[in-house]
Amino acid sequence: MAGAEFLDRDLNWLEFNRRVLNEAVDERTPLLERVNFLSIFTSNLDEFVMKRVYGLREQVWVGVKHHESGEHTSESLLHAIHGVIQDMLVKQATTYHSAIKPALAQQGIHLLSWDKLTEEEKKTAAAVFEKVVFPVLTPLSVDEGHPFPFISNLSLSLGMTLLDPQTGVASFARVKIPDTLPQWLRIETAGFRKAYRFVSIVDLIEHHLDRLFPDMRITGVMPFRVTRNAEVESDLDDVEDLLKAVAEQVRQRRMECAVRLECAPGADPLNRRILMDALELGEEDVYEMPGLIEYRSLRHIASLPFPDLRYAPWTPRVPLSLQPEESCIFDVIRAGDLLVHHPYESFDDTVLRLIKEAVTDPDVLAIKMTLYRTGKDSPFVPLLIRAAEQGKQVACLVELKARFDETENIQIAQKMERAGVHVVYGVEGLKTHTKTTLVVRREEGESRCYAHIGTGNYHRQTARLYVDVSLLTCRPDLTADIVDLFNYLTGRNRKGDYRKLLIAPANMKSRFLELIRREIEHQKAGRPAHILAKMNQLEDRDVCRALSEASQAGVAVDLIVRGFCTLRPGVPKFSENIRVISIIGRFLEHSRIYHFRNGAADPVDGEYYIGSADWMHRNLESRVEAITPIEERALRADLWRILQIQMRDQRQAWEMKADGTYVHRTPSPGADSADTLGSHETMMRLATGSER
Repeated sequence: MAGAEFLDRDLNWLEFNRRVLNEAVDERTPLLERVNFLSIFTSNLDEFVMKRVYGLREQVWVGVKHHESGEHTSESLLHAIHGVIQDMLVKQATTYHSAIKPALAQQGIHLLSWDKLTEEEKKTAAAVFEKVVFPVLTPLSVDEGHPFPFISNLSLSLGMTLLDPQTGVASFARVKIPDTLPQWLRIETAGFRKAYRFVSIVDLIEHHLDRLFPDMRITGVMPFRVTRNAEVESDLDDVEDLLKAVAEQVRQRRMECAVRLECAPGADPLNRRILMDALELGEEDVYEMPGLIEYRSLRHIASLPFPDLRYAPWTPRVPLSLQPEESCIFDVIRAGDLLVHHPYESFDDTVLRLIKEAVTDPDVLAIKMTLYRTGKDSPFVPLLIRAAEQGKQVACLVELKARFDETENIQIAQKMERAGVHVVYGVEGLKTHTKTTLVVRREEGESRCYAHIGTGNYHRQTARLYVDVSLLTCRPDLTADIVDLFNYLTGRNRKGDYRKLLIAPANMKSRFLELIRREIEHQKAGRPAHILAKMNQLEDRDVCRALSEASQAGVAVDLIVRGFCTLRPGVPKFSENIRVISIIGRFLEHSRIYHFRNGAADPVDGEYYIGSADWMHRNLESRVEAITPIEERALRADLWRILQIQMRDQRQAWEMKADGTYVHRTPSPGADSADTLGSHETMMRLATGSER
């Protein structure tokens, strides 16, 4: 085949963020949501730079070639990454200045530069500076008595060159923009009462620097932002006290080396060079921001009270079987497995309700749960504490190494331990990513187990924004596997065989490869064969090669991959039967659903699986993950409908090409109205019964 066998993961991930940026560009997206997508694009890019760039830099230093795709050396990849990012930053800035700002102004929301304020507004803004902003600021100069200041990760600053008129000595100074204050200040005057007119806090401070440096000449000013590496290397599993080790790792991350400097085009060259030297950055580590330096500040604007400029409010529905408030969730689950599709169906009234009822039910003997990301003010933590205080057996695995949530998870773990919850931190050498709960209940003199297996975290807030699926079950063959899984997590064993569940790293990868090979055998025998899989990322080399072999055997392979996909689709004689699409829109597609036709005449009668794992090497071999089969036919039909709605989507879907680029689908003539609505709107209408 032409080109490398695999696409580069990093460049393909940047293509994903280009699709996110398009939501800000697309005029069909409500205006304030477009503003929000500008911020989301920046946050995504920040995470990419923090996680990926320093490792490539290290490879350049030691002369290691980049092996993920075979197309690039580490040096050429860094160069390509810089070019792609810079190109997208120009598009972001153009969208902001030429499209979104004018559209906001038409709606009465004005984001103004200092020179666009009226004289009355400037006086009002100056008063705000004196009373609110000035006392918070801490100017830091650099000279023999003042070392170069530490610049924290993702902090926004003003750098400036100062000239002492008495001595003629020039020096550098830095003022950090306080993130404890609103980044856009609303200026209300008699001339514009109740108007939504804002000035950036950066602009406000820049025009009052004489208050910070009186009697000094300011010869150059440069707004800038610094990004630091987040990949701190630490052998956590060899440290006796894991809590202390993770806390130290988070502290080290704050002090890690800089990997990016963002500044405006044409920034003061002296300040630029001073910062580059102090931060040990090269030219390709500097990114020119033709628009704002910090787009995350726009979240405040996106939250303004203009409901007509946002997505229509959505309230998740309660499944019919759980709508009678007096119903017992355990009775409902005993009557048949329950499949819940979030956020179209309520997380609070299903998953959270299971835990609430388990805590208050005197017949519940034990609750066991895994927590990867759960959010601040999680309702699950006080519930588990309450259960422990009531004398129930409560065990919770808290993953301390969930990146960027480490500090919060340490606090959660310590709080639960003090209350008597049995807290464990996972299996040595593995990150625990599975989303599972086990409830043990006394019924008719015996213990019956109830379980939740999901694709999303136990996070109440993201459950309203992320598309996930959950299974609530009491099937003995599934719950017995969950019992064994928790014994594996809290004890020490090498169990590698499970009745029904696919557990990583024990049997998941080998089982998925077997299922792919089985489809090849069905295809060769003339039986129906099809692979349809939905996930966040696809990168595992063994799985990619197996899918290519299936394609070469004639098996149709349809993949719904939200983020990066390193498998090239549509390459003649290699992957010509593979199709890859990505769904981007109002909600974040987070569910993992796997379908194998398995020779069935009706696709609903094929095999279906859901769970926590993507087809990535880290998920299949370096994490504890759980995938469960869905065996009730009605639930399989629900999953098939979900997958088909996404495959037909002509509003939110992007088709991937063999070179790694994506093309946004446009409605074909005579397309079904549901397909032109997009997956998210269609599913909301189905949930309310307005779309049949």
